Amino acid sequence: MKIKIYQVDAFASHVFEGNPAAVCPLDEWLNDDILQKIAEENNLSETAFFVSSAQAIELRWFTPRGEVDLCGHATLATAHVLYEHLGFKSPRVKFQTKSGELVVTKNDSGFSMDFPASHPTIIDAPINLLEGLGNVSPKQVLASFDYIIVLNSEEEVKNLNPDLSKWLALDLRGVVVTAVGTDVDFVSRCFFPKLGVDEDPITGSAHCELAPYWSSNLKLSLLTGRQISNRSGIVHCEYKGERVILTGNAVDYMSGEINI
Repeated sequence: MKIKIYQVDAFASHVFEGNPAAVCPLDEWLNDDILQKIAEENNLSETAFFVSSAQAIELRWFTPRGEVDLCGHATLATAHVLYEHLGFKSPRVKFQTKSGELVVTKNDSGFSMDFPASHPTIIDAPINLLEGLGNVSPKQVLASFDYIIVLNSEEEVKNLNPDLSKWLALDLRGVVVTAVGTDVDFVSRCFFPKLGVDEDPITGSAHCELAPYWSSNLKLSLLTGRQISNRSGIVHCEYKGERVILTGNAVDYMSGEINI
């Protein structure tokens, strides 16, 4: 069996920027263990698989260690593949996912993704979460589908060197570290060690929880976030109550075929 595969740099304007994702169009769903093995073989933070029918485009995402419920950059990459390679013409594409219907609109700014907002709440931090920070003292700790650690400055976020072994047993998906930005509204870094992704370059889904938090604190509905991993990238956010619109670009890195 041959499966077409595209590797796309999402939230990027040039190759070698943003977050790489693999995208595999399928005629029908394969067994989950095959999907997982493909994701493991790709060894990227996410591999997206989709099946198109007259009724819907079903979309799923896999890390090297398991399936996830929501992924921003691989959704953006999938929309890019549909428009740039597979002849999709409608101005909007609707994906059916484990997080419900996700709508992506192609526009002059790139691709705008309409995602569910998640509202973090302040918590008492688990001891192993704090131990992973070393000598860094958080300004605030919150939880949504990730733990969110607010630090005092962009410089603290940039220089953080967490002990990821302390975060392997956390009950939530991962850890997002954030602060007010110097030339953008906020910055972040995202760590998902238990998913086999020690640090994710650009995490669209994390902005579904960061945008509501920073919108409330900065009194803005339109925000620009920069994820300051080694590859880095910009995510434009519009907070709309129960929804967050995330906008970014994508570029091709390579395409090929998988033989299984």
